[in-house]
Amino acid sequence: MAKETLKHSPTLNTILMVEEALKDANKIVSIAELKRKIPRKVMHQTILQVLDYLQLSGKIIVGTEGVLWVFTERKDLDALIKKGIEK
Repeated sequence: MAKETLKHSPTLNTILMVEEALKDANKIVSIAELKRKIPRKVMHQTILQVLDYLQLSGKIIVGTEGVLWVFTERKDLDALIKKGIEK
């Protein structure tokens, strides 16, 4: 029987910490800049796993220049709908 190597998974706290840093940035952020913005040190591989998850869930876009938060929370969307013009 072959030994399975367990891949380290990011904690929910780490995912939320990265999400907050990206939301607060309001611009394209490089991975190096993201590492400086988060309050705790996180391994590079772990940040990449978090970014993969956030990209698959449609919350960020990863490009050649960096990472951009694109997800609009429902409360923000509701406020925009209320401001809209009804025909």
